[in-house]
Amino acid sequence: MRRLFGGAAEAPAESFPVSHTEEEWRRTLSPEQFRVLRQHGTERAGSSPLNQEKRQGTFVCAGCGEKLFPSDTKFESGTGWPSFYAPLPESVATTEDRSLFMTRTEVHCSRCGGHLGHVFEDGPEPTGLRYCMNGAAMRFEPA
Repeated sequence: MRRLFGGAAEAPAESFPVSHTEEEWRRTLSPEQFRVLRQHGTERAGSSPLNQEKRQGTFVCAGCGEKLFPSDTKFESGTGWPSFYAPLPESVATTEDRSLFMTRTEVHCSRCGGHLGHVFEDGPEPTGLRYCMNGAAMRFEPA
């Protein structure tokens, strides 16, 4: 089951406004972006230049350009991955992830379905959530 944050209606997990064949995604994305976004990979902690990004702007999906997180929701979580306490309305969706012998909440782009990371309930106020995202799954657009 999948639900959209921001009050959007449920939609089938297979249906996204932006879709491509595996070959088209491979041509469009770098090998690391493809591994993370399309194969549910995880980049090495501390490896993303987006960890140090402090400018005003918006973090967008590297697969389709969907605006995901405003820079003022980014915080230093100490995990080694870019972390945010809230996405833009209706920009991300979640699914249950039962890999690695545990249950987590996977976060993906609501527009193309690309895997972004996971959300945890140990973040700062005002939401108490920590969206722990893969930098390879995003680009930064300065204001």
